[in-house]
Amino acid sequence: MNERTPPAFNPRLACPWPRRPRLVNVGQIAPAELDSWIIHHDDQAIVVNKPGDIVCHPSKDGPWSSLAGAVKERFGLAAAHLVFRLDRETSGVVVFAKTPALAARLQTAMQRRRVGKAYLAIMTGELTGPVTVDQPLGDDEGSVVYFKAGVRPDGRPSVTHFTPLSVEGGFTLARVVTETGRMHQIRAHAQWLGHSLVGDKIYGPDDRCYLAYLDHGWTPALEEKLLLPRQALHCAEIDLRKAGLDRVFSAPLPEDLRAFCAARGLAVPE
Repeated sequence: MNERTPPAFNPRLACPWPRRPRLVNVGQIAPAELDSWIIHHDDQAIVVNKPGDIVCHPSKDGPWSSLAGAVKERFGLAAAHLVFRLDRETSGVVVFAKTPALAARLQTAMQRRRVGKAYLAIMTGELTGPVTVDQPLGDDEGSVVYFKAGVRPDGRPSVTHFTPLSVEGGFTLARVVTETGRMHQIRAHAQWLGHSLVGDKIYGPDDRCYLAYLDHGWTPALEEKLLLPRQALHCAEIDLRKAGLDRVFSAPLPEDLRAFCAARGLAVPE
């Protein structure tokens, strides 16, 4: 058996192996809490407005520790087919298909770019006009975070459109539309633009913030650097009309991001 050769020691790490993610401060979702997040529920799908500190995929901490597990338990489903996932810290619209047939149909629609997704993001710096980032993404091999993505010529094609809605005091509230669905695409492209998302522990001012958070949780030092305890990204709309469901699901900007905007004079669209 061939042994894997460990990477060269990186002094920025506590050990020579890349740090792997683990869940910090995982809570349990209460049934009534989940009910308050439901946007739509019928015999085909369940649509949820996910808060910004909830894991989508099942975890080892039990069914009520993740959105997928809670949906499955609450509605007595054999399986909750998560069609459109979000990162733990990203809030907004999440769609579950109640049948494998609908899940396959929506996943195919996603692959064929027949599903419209729009986000709201609070970015550092002032974006003066609309901009499209057409930059391929792949592994950022120079990062201390092993799963971080970055722009690289041999990466996968990735296209993101940023449109400023409000600009004030060194920050921008932007509408973001993706043409492709790469992991961390919006966050990586925002960093490449020089306008990282507020609160981003990985694609913000220093990716070591993520390691510090894993070790110590949210601290005053991290608050000083990042301003928000989670990345300021919200999935505001999923348009399924071209996928054959004739529905558009939306969720308003949540209170934590609204409060940040209000404090900085950023106007939030209704």
